Formats: sequence, structure tokens, C-alpha cells
Amino acid sequence: MNQYDLNLILNPSLSAEQVLTEKEYIESTVRNAGAEISKLDEVGNRRLAYAVSKDREGYYLMYTIKASGNPEGSIAASLRLRDHVRRVLVVKDRPEWKTKKA
Repeated sequence: MNQYDLNLILNPSLSAEQVLTEKEYIESTVRNAGAEISKLDEVGNRRLAYAVSKDREGYYLMYTIKASGNPEGSIAASLRLRDHVRRVLVVKDRPEWKTKKA
């Protein structure tokens, strides 16, 4: 199984209950795809570099997942269909990115 970073930007005007509902849906989608969640960094509302759907802010969620195959096709495609999800990015974690240069 390979390690991936799953980064999402949600609608910034969501209530706490709506954010919890979105997180539960994301976690169930990841589990249904045969992957497991290692870590979640919930950053919260941050200013965007440019407007996305006329919003200048977004609610950031950054997951670290372990999956086999291609999670871009299975996980990201179903998450992009949600109304409150603005952006989805899946990046394969590579060990050489974590080494420090001398």
C-alpha cells in the first residue's frame, strides 16, 4: 500500500454540524475504496490565492491515507460530486521529499 495526501477545500460558510457531516462522508468514501486514514489535519478557514466559486476563503482538510491502486479515480472522483467540496487534490507521498539536503 502506498501513502497519499488527500487535500480538500470545503465551502467556508459551513456550520460545525455540516463540516462534521462532510468529514464522515469523506471517511466513509475512503474506507469504501479500500484505503485507510492515517492522519487528519483540520486547518480550518484560510484565505485562498484566488476566488473559487466566488469565495475568497476555504475550509481546509488534509488527510494522510494509505491506499493501493489509484485513489484519484475512486476517491477523488466521488468527492468532487459533493456540493460543499470546492477542490480535491490527491498526491502520492514520496520518501525522497522527506530527506534533508546536505
